Amino acid sequence: QVQLVESGGGLVQPGGSLNLSCAASGNIVSIDRMGWYRQAPGKQRELVARISSGGSTNYADSVKGRFTISRDNAKNTVYLQMSSLKPEDTAVYYCNADGVQRPWFPGRYGYWGQGTQVTVSS
Repeated sequence: QVQLVESGGGLVQPGGSLNLSCAASGNIVSIDRMGWYRQAPGKQRELVARISSGGSTNYADSVKGRFTISRDNAKNTVYLQMSSLKPEDTAVYYCNADGVQRPWFPGRYGYWGQGTQVTVSS
């Protein structure tokens, strides 16, 4: 089985910074893409940022210039550095691993973490 464990959420004041990390564990050969999504109360889950195994990134327009995604392929870990946080960034942030190749299993799979709460408030 593959598990994604997120850490780093919490309460921060507007304009502050917060760093999230997510480690994938289990029998994993490779992971094509890792990313962060978020879901605010009453809203749909949306993409925040995503990074490929080769380092290509894409970001939601709302976070460009404020958030930075990175990953350590050897550790199957993805990071999200968030700065200049705004109240509208408040949401549960979910880690996603897509295109996961597992030994002895054909095909590729997707997995989600359980989510970590980020609250931006004074």
